[in-house]
Amino acid sequence: MSANGCRDCHNVRMPTFTDDYGVRIHYRSWRVPDPTAVVQLAHGIGDHIGRYGELIEALNTAGYSVWADDHRGHGQTGFEQHGGDLTRMGRPGPGGMRAAISGLERFGEVIRDAEGDEVPLVMLAHSWGSFMAQHIVNRHPDRYDAVVLTGTSWLQLGYTNIGDLNKRFARPGGTPMDWISRDTAVPEAFMADPYTTSRTLQQLFGWPQSFTLIRRPSKRIPSELPLLIMVGSEDVVGGVRGSRALLKDYIRRANLVDATLIVYDGARHELFNETNREEVRGDLIRWLDERFAVD
Repeated sequence: MSANGCRDCHNVRMPTFTDDYGVRIHYRSWRVPDPTAVVQLAHGIGDHIGRYGELIEALNTAGYSVWADDHRGHGQTGFEQHGGDLTRMGRPGPGGMRAAISGLERFGEVIRDAEGDEVPLVMLAHSWGSFMAQHIVNRHPDRYDAVVLTGTSWLQLGYTNIGDLNKRFARPGGTPMDWISRDTAVPEAFMADPYTTSRTLQQLFGWPQSFTLIRRPSKRIPSELPLLIMVGSEDVVGGVRGSRALLKDYIRRANLVDATLIVYDGARHELFNETNREEVRGDLIRWLDERFAVD
């Protein structure tokens, strides 16, 4: 599995569970013996789990099991859902945003059922995945033992860009996805990957459903829940402003005592596919180890 693409994802047989609308959600697990913790990995819009290979390998090497699903309309889930019509990749189908959030929420239950309650469960969510994760953590404030949000933002009007994300980075010979990474091979691989789509959240869901993402952190979240937010200084989705506002609101409303923001100078949206990806992975694993590793 490549970090930047997955040309034959449909040839990988994946387990599934069925959501409330009868859509089969495809997922995979990469489990290690006696894991330090289990990581639920949630991908972004137009994305799929086949693009996270390097991150998953690094987490496994560090002693963490990883579970990840292809969300509604995406990856293998979307391929089956749309009858193999790759032009419809990313479209959520019946239930829209509500169903997508519900599917990710149900996946957490699948993981807990398989792994049990003894091992810590960490939500690691990127971009759109991080938006849905904010909803799920609000609903189930005791389900997760830590939360990591990347490429995220405060879900209030004026803080999250779901429009033309490539405007700042457009260049002759470039791609519509240059906003995701300074590594030019990453957007090129994204565009060549049949299981991705460059359509935006607004294009896939429409404005009314996009606005349903608006949410603030719940006051019921335990104050001891560890939270890590990671963002690139050149991220055009929420950027430093949106991430700082989100961190501030978590601290203000949930009284979090272990909340951290890391800003990577010059980095764009996909930190785990950026030119400094090794630094980002190292920071993530170090943060996890400090909270879960046993000496």
